Amino acid sequence: MKKICSAVIVLIMASNSFACSICGCGGGNSYMGLIPGFKNHFIGVRYHYAEFYTQLANNPTQFSHNFYNTVELWGGYNIGKKFRLIATIPYYFNKQIDDDGLMKKNGIGDVTIIGQYQIFHSYSLLPQEKIVEQQLWLGGGIKMATGSFGINPNDSTTTVADINAQLGTGSTDFIVSGLYNLKVQRFGLNISGNYKINTVNTSGYKYGNKLNVNALAYYRFNSKQTTVVPNAGIGYESVAGNKLNGNKVNFTGSHATLAIAGIEYSFSNIALGFNAQLPIEQNFAEGQTTMHIKAMAHISFAL
Repeated sequence: MKKICSAVIVLIMASNSFACSICGCGGGNSYMGLIPGFKNHFIGVRYHYAEFYTQLANNPTQFSHNFYNTVELWGGYNIGKKFRLIATIPYYFNKQIDDDGLMKKNGIGDVTIIGQYQIFHSYSLLPQEKIVEQQLWLGGGIKMATGSFGINPNDSTTTVADINAQLGTGSTDFIVSGLYNLKVQRFGLNISGNYKINTVNTSGYKYGNKLNVNALAYYRFNSKQTTVVPNAGIGYESVAGNKLNGNKVNFTGSHATLAIAGIEYSFSNIALGFNAQLPIEQNFAEGQTTMHIKAMAHISFAL
């Protein structure tokens, strides 16, 4: 993959940026999805998977196959009826296979804490006594620089493998979040969004701000002991270009539209869930990088 970097180094130097960023996309996760419907507090484990493939347009022998695996401890804590905290602690298992061989990097990533306030929670009645329930939560949070960023992006030998394999951004970043939930009897619609505002780290590198929006329709099958909730929808994510010392790094920035399908299952104080996310439309590294799939699974427990 270092050969790929040398092939585009002239373009990168033209923007005064010396890190090659054409191959692959970081494994950070901002997908919220359906939060377990426990009344009070919960804790659980989520597993995220993402796979990307890169091939240089003017030299197909230069390639990179990236696999991002994340095991994430997450939990939610309600403070009264109007406020809640959601925290995540990720541990990454990153693997890259390219024309230079195999590279792996494991470790704890950046810890995130989000607080949300319930703007409203209303009930109304439609004809035939159909109950409509609506909730709107808005808030924000912080992503702390707990994961390692142990490279010098100003070094001309730094490659995308180095940049994207970092376990953290090296910066303290800020998040604006929101969630709207609509239920009509057993049918429901969940819309969630996060916007992450990244800052410059101590090495002068700034990852691009990221927008993530998801809309999921679902149906609840209830029995005395269990609830099954199949869901499907669409997601959109957009990432601005990275910057080094204030200058945009070429071949960074991306967007993708994803089809999402999954299922949630709960019984007693336990909730299980899984979904798969497949790209409908995407643009990474001017078409030279392709997302294959994203997926998420979790098990969560009421406290």
